[in-house]
Amino acid sequence: MCRIGCTDEKVATLPSYKTRVLNDIRNARPRHDGTFERSLLALPDQVVFPHVLSMIPLTSQDFETSALGAKMHGQTVIACKISASPMGPNTLDHIHHVGTEIALGELMELPGEGAYIVAQGRRRVQVISLRHDENRPIVRVRPLDENPATADERAQVELLFELFKQSSQYHEALSEGVVKYILSLEEPGLLCDALASVLPLPADEMQQLLELANIQERLDLLALILSAELRDSELRDEVHSRLQEEIAANQREMYLREQLRVIQQELGEGDVFQQEVHDLTERIGSANLPADVHEKAMKEISRLNAIPPMSPESGVIHTYLDRLLTLPWQVVTEENLDLAHAEDILEQAHYGLDKVKARIIEHIAVRKLARDKMKSPILCFVGPPGVGKTSLGKSIADALGCKFLRISLGGVRDEAEIRGHRRTYIGSMPGRILQQMERAESINPVFMLDEIDKMSSDFRGDPASAMLELLDPEQNSNFVDHYLEVAYDLSNVTFITTANDLYSIPEALEDRLEVIDFKGYSEEEKIEIARRFLIPKQLEANGIGEAGVRFSMAALQHIIRHYTYESGVRNLEREIAKVCRKTARKVAAELAYPRRIMPATIEKLLGPPRVLDSKVNRSNAVGIVSGLVWTPNGGEIQTVEVTLVPGKGNMMLTGQLGDVLQESAHIALSYLRARAAQFNLQTDCFENVDIHIHMPEGAVPKDGPSAGITLTTALISAFTDRSARANIAMTGEITLRGTILPVGGVVEKILAARRRGVPQIILPKDNRKDLHDLPKAVLRDVQISFVDDMQQVLELVLHAAPEKPQPETGAPD
Repeated sequence: MCRIGCTDEKVATLPSYKTRVLNDIRNARPRHDGTFERSLLALPDQVVFPHVLSMIPLTSQDFETSALGAKMHGQTVIACKISASPMGPNTLDHIHHVGTEIALGELMELPGEGAYIVAQGRRRVQVISLRHDENRPIVRVRPLDENPATADERAQVELLFELFKQSSQYHEALSEGVVKYILSLEEPGLLCDALASVLPLPADEMQQLLELANIQERLDLLALILSAELRDSELRDEVHSRLQEEIAANQREMYLREQLRVIQQELGEGDVFQQEVHDLTERIGSANLPADVHEKAMKEISRLNAIPPMSPESGVIHTYLDRLLTLPWQVVTEENLDLAHAEDILEQAHYGLDKVKARIIEHIAVRKLARDKMKSPILCFVGPPGVGKTSLGKSIADALGCKFLRISLGGVRDEAEIRGHRRTYIGSMPGRILQQMERAESINPVFMLDEIDKMSSDFRGDPASAMLELLDPEQNSNFVDHYLEVAYDLSNVTFITTANDLYSIPEALEDRLEVIDFKGYSEEEKIEIARRFLIPKQLEANGIGEAGVRFSMAALQHIIRHYTYESGVRNLEREIAKVCRKTARKVAAELAYPRRIMPATIEKLLGPPRVLDSKVNRSNAVGIVSGLVWTPNGGEIQTVEVTLVPGKGNMMLTGQLGDVLQESAHIALSYLRARAAQFNLQTDCFENVDIHIHMPEGAVPKDGPSAGITLTTALISAFTDRSARANIAMTGEITLRGTILPVGGVVEKILAARRRGVPQIILPKDNRKDLHDLPKAVLRDVQISFVDDMQQVLELVLHAAPEKPQPETGAPD
């Protein structure tokens, strides 16, 4: 019997005469009941198959004594694998109940591995019982016979041959003789045992194959095992091939680069990598860097010299040094500090905004006198959209003759957008601030940070907090970007920020800003802006600058009043552009087109008016009062409606009213209830009615304390049945004592009342100072009453109560 067993080569080295000795040992002869007894060898992690030579390690003295005793008497033994979860040693539950009768051969001492004994598998047996004889386990077993092969099993043998041929090429431990022997076997049972012994299977799977009495099931299981192994081997081979190809490509590239370096040295051209390092060193020397930055750059050069050219870190250092040297460190743009020139630039580019322009001229004047001693302020332009905040920043840069930079901070929620990523991250880069400074090519540009109130924060950090150092004149001379890792001086930059709503900016950040308010434009200012800037721009942009098209004053008024409703002029420019496009279509088609745009022409081109006055109450009514509110888009008229219905004293608030506005409603009701006698109201009248307060346009959220006097007036009007004048709008916060406190957004509110045609306005007395910024034309069109007590408001707004009819009295009998 030749050796076809386990994958190691120990048995293959046995002399042939030693393997012949095993054939002299006969199998046990069964008794009349078909059973016989033999010594037990319990193998911890090994399965011996019939017809297969194996090497069994002698792991203990008892084990060796049992094996040698059986060998000396020329008897076979029973080899059984120990159970995975034995109940106890030397018991029937300690072993698997299907094992192999084996013959034991020569004892071998292998250097460094201990003693082994050669074993030849004979036949499968089933363990019936176990006993002990002189501390030696004896098992009674019954041989398991195999049935003759069927036609289906022989067909399955061909499939196993094909699978084994394909998988054997991935097993270097299988010798060519073993492969040929297995392929020569035709008996299915013998083939299964031979394959199971040579495949690198776990011991549990080998035991499963040993226990399968049905040869067909054994063949099916081996086919599944070989198929899975073949798939895994092919996948490993494919991955290994790809890895070898990549390694070969990298080695080839390194080899070619080394050849190129040698060739260049032979030609006297020098090493390309060393030439790049030399060029970087020269750039560092001529860049006039600050001392600490120069020291940092030279350290990076030293690191670059110490690592291989093909190292990924080499590219990281190259990129870092390029960024470092691209930044302007000492380059200063010469500023134009001529005040007259600056005034001309600002007047030519912007109409109105006198207070803002004056502040810019002051800034230039101080810069002219203080020079390097001046620390640039951080200006913050706050106002509704479309009033010229961003374009004014560009004009300031033009006036100074400096580079203009702009980034939009709307939606920025990652701190790394401002401070950059550390170089440990793949694809790291500086923050957006230093990226823009690279474009500026000087250290004193005008830098606009647009929409600073639209920043947000999440798990990646708070960018608003990262702006604290950037927008502090006392700190931004040492601004540290995470990527750069050295301080960069931003103190010479003129930072300008813009916002629509100052309340959305964190308090700590707002404290560092010099806030300049941009008020909404009046109708006269919008007309002048359209005539000077918007119409010429759109006529030229739409190709009809030479067509003789003119807009009448009435047409501009019609667009402003009935097609736009805004504080700025952005939508006004869109409507003018739409008129110009429709006119350009007729000019291009060589049709008759209007040369003078009139109100009637506007309605033909733009359709029916879109801004209606239906939301403004135009008739005196009980419980309906007009208030003035501020929105990020400017001022607006807001109607407050109060109605009383029979009930139990409940108050219902509708119209998406915020917490502060709801509190104002409760204050108004408390003020009225405390003065019920003053308004001739019964003390129990509040318990017999439900109060419903509503502000139309329920889809729009509303909040703030400035509707206090409006709510109070509407409540008193509803309870006293006194109608409120429709031609008055008001704003102001009320206290429980009836004192009226000042509010914000007064200019926008007055402009809104004028746009809506409300002639009289009630304002808190402390807001008189805010009228300083209003154009005189606006003040001429509205009548403003200043109040500081609620009783003054009621005298201005409410009509006298209607007289109640006197009950008729009959004559005495």
